[in-house]
Amino acid sequence: MKIIRTIQDMKQSIEHYRDLKKQIGFVPTMGFLHEGHLNLMREATKENDVVVASIFINPLQFGPNEDFERYPKDEQADTLHAEKAGVDVLFMPTVTEMYPKPMLMQMRIKGRTDVLCGRSRPGHFDGVLTVLTKLFHIISPDKVYFGLKDAQQTAVVDALIDDFNFPIELVGLPTVREANGLAKSSRNVHLTKQERNEAAWLYKGLQQGQQLIRNGEHYPDNIIHLVTKTIEQHISGKIDYVELLSYPSLEFVSSIDQQVILATAVHFDKARLIDNLILDNYGEIITRYN
Repeated sequence: MKIIRTIQDMKQSIEHYRDLKKQIGFVPTMGFLHEGHLNLMREATKENDVVVASIFINPLQFGPNEDFERYPKDEQADTLHAEKAGVDVLFMPTVTEMYPKPMLMQMRIKGRTDVLCGRSRPGHFDGVLTVLTKLFHIISPDKVYFGLKDAQQTAVVDALIDDFNFPIELVGLPTVREANGLAKSSRNVHLTKQERNEAAWLYKGLQQGQQLIRNGEHYPDNIIHLVTKTIEQHISGKIDYVELLSYPSLEFVSSIDQQVILATAVHFDKARLIDNLILDNYGEIITRYN
């Protein structure tokens, strides 16, 4: 596996693969790799000639009171994990390399961000779009891979690719979970043992909502009420939201007659966790988005 730290070297490497007519898959991450990331990398190796992964903790997507400085890091372990997962090139630029001077241009998304996590994190997805636009231009992938745990991010990336005509195929893959159902996340390291056990109820609550849809319930309010009640009864943390929206447009629906996302976010003492299920109108899980 090749490790690259500068934009110039990354572009030269991509030009080499393009000259060889190689199809390139790309997995962008912020590091501290877990099974969810590695699953994306392994899937990318099946579908592409060359897999590039990036590790970059992007300061533009963190708010003033968020955990940029505390975001977990382990470059040595990440390198070993990425290589084992089949990554060919690991791009690990510094903040100075990616943003050598204050940017004069600002990207801003107008839709898909006033719900779910976007409501309480103003500017977050603008930062995501900025760094992904830079990475897409640097790496020029044929396919890009995201985990559907961050389903709102996937919906935003879908809009970025569509609006700006990036010749990239977006692939969204299922959430990877721990044995108790807790969605894998780099932030899980901040949970206490009790909180980790409680956090499994995010998924269990969503599953109860899913079962309601399977049973023929079509009114979002009834489903949201059940999921909220279930989670509240089993956690010491505080619910940020439980929402049911169309997907990927992320608009409110009055009845479940299309593909939807049932999602929740919960604040624990030192970690904010998210989880979701993307479902068809019969309540069956969508396992791959593209």
